[in-house]
Amino acid sequence: MEHARKCGASERHACHLVRQPRGTQRYQPTQRHDEDALTRAIITLADRYGRYGYRRITIKLREAGWNVGKDRVERIWRREGLKVPQKQKPRGRLWLNDGSCVRLRPQHQNHVWSYDFVSTFTHDGRIVRMLNLIDEHARECLAIHVRRRINSSNLIDALADAMIEHGIPEYIRSDNGPEFVAKELRKWLARTGAATLYIEPGSPWESGYCESFNSKLRDEFLNGEIFYSLKVAQVLAERWRSTTTPNAHTLRWDIDLQHQRHGKSRLHWSMEKWKANNASHFSTPPTAAASYLTHLPRYTNNLAGTNYRAGQPP
Repeated sequence: MEHARKCGASERHACHLVRQPRGTQRYQPTQRHDEDALTRAIITLADRYGRYGYRRITIKLREAGWNVGKDRVERIWRREGLKVPQKQKPRGRLWLNDGSCVRLRPQHQNHVWSYDFVSTFTHDGRIVRMLNLIDEHARECLAIHVRRRINSSNLIDALADAMIEHGIPEYIRSDNGPEFVAKELRKWLARTGAATLYIEPGSPWESGYCESFNSKLRDEFLNGEIFYSLKVAQVLAERWRSTTTPNAHTLRWDIDLQHQRHGKSRLHWSMEKWKANNASHFSTPPTAAASYLTHLPRYTNNLAGTNYRAGQPP
């Protein structure tokens, strides 16, 4: 264009020769007054949440008070050379695909919980086990229980604490690990009124919500931390669980659900309400039921190698 102008051609004639609109030639880029501050905020969040894409960074910016859309964040994200996650091919749900396994679909909060173990190591090479408990419908992490070893009695402790705070679920989904099929654990769950749902051996995709959460936990938290003691692991795990999303004690790893439910308050169960609402699940009075949950007997009888399925009596 400059060469054509130097040769004596008018702007109109030069734009006609190169087939460029005159508005494009005369366009002067503008920059908003808050562009530099927004760029610094995006880089700061990208440094803090290294595994987040621009969509999740947009959510964090809105939580901090920025009135910004994802398209503007994406433009700055690409301009600064930050990582842009590749688009994943959408996957169908197991309950919609022909020929897939049949599993119970969560319909409401406290309908289906699921739990599973994730293992890591402290700095000295000793193993640390994490019990992740999630609500499949709300897609919330209810608890991350961190110990060196976790047996069936520890499972009962963790479940009792979660039930006191969040209520009693109708079903609990898990694999067939010896801790999950322990006879005393299944008897205790039967007393609370929660039914067990065991997936088929070697089929982790049947517990897709929990497996997805475990993957996010390892990718965003475990792979970036060094634990020098068990206490450090417990503190950091609880901090990550409570600060990953705006609602404390909540972890929603589905981005679309974050947009749909952003700012929606969750139900907090007090002990008195828990007694009144869940007394029918127990054959004992509410006060005795609460005492049973808070003062649990210790069991060590695990049934390793069993193949119990949902619906079978303990």
